[in-house]
Parts: sequence; C-alpha cells; structure tokens
Amino acid sequence: MRFSIDHFVPGSKEHLARVQALRTIALLELFKGVVVLGAAISLYWVDASDAAGAFLNYLHISPDRHFAHMLFRLADRLSNVKLWHLILGASVYSGLRFAESFGLWRARAWAEWVALVSGAIYLPYEIVRLAHRVTLLHVSIFLVNLAVVAFMFYLRIYVPRKEGRAEITPSVN
Repeated sequence: MRFSIDHFVPGSKEHLARVQALRTIALLELFKGVVVLGAAISLYWVDASDAAGAFLNYLHISPDRHFAHMLFRLADRLSNVKLWHLILGASVYSGLRFAESFGLWRARAWAEWVALVSGAIYLPYEIVRLAHRVTLLHVSIFLVNLAVVAFMFYLRIYVPRKEGRAEITPSVN
C-alpha cells in the first residue's frame, strides 16, 4: 500500500482530463529525448560538417548567413573527445527525458515536479530568444513550454493550496 494525495477523484472527468494531459506531455518529452539522442548518436557516423550542411539545407538556410557560418565553425572545432562528451551529455539529457516521460505517463508526482522545474529553467532563455528575434518556431516553442509549466504549476502548487491540506488517503498501485 502506498500513500498519495490525489486531488482528482479517479474516474471523474477532471481525473481523465488530467491523465490525458499528462500523457500528452509524456509523449512530448519522449519525442524530445529520442530526437536529441538520435541527433547525438548520428554524429558518431556522420561528419559534423556534413550534418551541419544537411541541417541548414533542410531548414532552407543559406550557407552565407551568420548562423550557418557559426554552425560550420562549431562543426569544424568538434574533436573526437568533444564528440564523445556531446554524446554523453545528450544521453544524460535523453535519459532524464525518458524517465520524466515514464513518470508522467504513470502520473507520478516526482515527474510532475521534474517537468515543472525543467520547463521553467528554459523560459528565460526562450524569452531572450523571442526578444532577439520573433519567429513562428520560437513563439511555438515558448507557448508549448509555457503551457506545460503552467499546467504543472496548477497540479503541483495551485490545486494543493486551493484545497488546503488534503487528507492523505491510501491508494493501491
């Protein structure tokens, strides 16, 4: 028997909506983890300059642009040791995303806290990016991240305060 505080009656509309929202966010986190891990591992088999060129071509960014020059310089400086550090960092990041995804799918409170904190960490950076240059991509990323952070804030902070101290009820999982 495990004790938990559940603010939504299981089976109610609110509970089902909460579970659906958590699972949607879990899929988003899983997707982010897979993309980062796949990109990092692919650098092992593909030359970094070739990958940068293909990435720029895919995004229809001219190689004459400042961003393209910066990306090519970064790719040229990527040594074998730095490549392994990048792959290790991406693996750790992806592992966190996979664990968070699993926890959100199972509606675990610890995963909701991880989603709240990790999403909130990115908000200032995203605001700076928007202040620098407003694009549809930046606005979309910011709004999705803001929605995730707001929902997790609602679940972990707002609901418990609104209801006062909830009674601890046993639940069997």
